[in-house]
Amino acid sequence: MKVLSAEFVLSAKSPAHYPPAVLPEIAFAGRSNVGKSSLINTLLKRKGLARTSNTPGRTQEINFFTVNRRLAFIDLPGYGYAKVPEAIRQQWGPMIETYLSERETLRLVILILDIRRDPTEQDRQLIGWLEFYRLPFLIALTKIDKVSRSELGRRQRRIGEDLGLSPAAPLISFSAKTGVGKDLLWREIEKVLASHPGLEKYERHNDK
Repeated sequence: MKVLSAEFVLSAKSPAHYPPAVLPEIAFAGRSNVGKSSLINTLLKRKGLARTSNTPGRTQEINFFTVNRRLAFIDLPGYGYAKVPEAIRQQWGPMIETYLSERETLRLVILILDIRRDPTEQDRQLIGWLEFYRLPFLIALTKIDKVSRSELGRRQRRIGEDLGLSPAAPLISFSAKTGVGKDLLWREIEKVLASHPGLEKYERHNDK
């Protein structure tokens, strides 16, 4: 997809503050410091649209962006960073599950894992939520430029086995530094948009 426009809309913690459910939404989820914001910025060709930080746990709200006025990217708060205050950590699970269970225009969740790290219980919990709510998802393995080619294959197999995924499960290797995986992620997103029966309605809405 050619990105002609990408705009930040708002940040929210509860459905009462979400923007209207008009555009099909692609959500991005993952532990703190896995490169989620960098992945979003790379897809959108915008360096600072989604905030990146050397301090894990900075994103504590759900951030909404529009892309080409045709779809929305949703940056879910990162989870699993121990130094974040306990009160905030306890909000994250319900905040994410509420969004996943109630957002009617959610079409795909991209779960982001650092290829150098083994999946955590929270990663498995999120996959459990996605399966429970029957939400399509795929897994992006980030920071592949930090491992050798031979290690890349081993880590892919290890993560897939750890999560109990079938060999055919989509694991997309990605690097914000080199751009590897960007086109493949866009192809998967475009498949979702093409298969969405109400897309024409959204396009008419945005042509007004």
